Amino acid sequence: MKKLKLDELGRISVDEFKESKKLPVCILLDNVRSLHNVGSTFRTADAFKIEKIILTGITGTPPHREIQKTALGSTESVSWEYVENAALAAQNLKTEGYKIVAIEQTNESKPLQEFEPVASEKYCLVFGNEVDGVSDEVMALCDLALEIPQGGTKHSLNISVCVGVVTWEVFRKLSN
Repeated sequence: MKKLKLDELGRISVDEFKESKKLPVCILLDNVRSLHNVGSTFRTADAFKIEKIILTGITGTPPHREIQKTALGSTESVSWEYVENAALAAQNLKTEGYKIVAIEQTNESKPLQEFEPVASEKYCLVFGNEVDGVSDEVMALCDLALEIPQGGTKHSLNISVCVGVVTWEVFRKLSN
């Protein structure tokens, strides 16, 4: 076994990425306070060809040194926009035909592995604040909620880990 060098990975350029077909999926960060979580979300969105990221409320925006530290340049490849009000952003996406999907523990959450995305549908995955989760205003607009089953003593995962797990599962299912 030989570890591959960067030039052996066959990655596309930023321009090729921008022109490439994306998953019919966007990510909405609802008042995420950690700039490292924001940067990690950009990097994950690049890896799984997410169509765009919507940053809301107190969520930091590029360019910022702390975002760049974890994004590693993916703020240049992934489309993004800032909307101050998360509920307004979710409502606009709903009007555009997106299914709004909270990644949140609720009385009606489905386990992530049971979610079967439909290729002809568009989805907006909503990740909430590190302490308070997805805001009540955005929850009221959601079509469904998904949660990652966990067996340990903690009740949640770091947002950057959660974004990775959820987007990988959606990417895997929509890429088949």
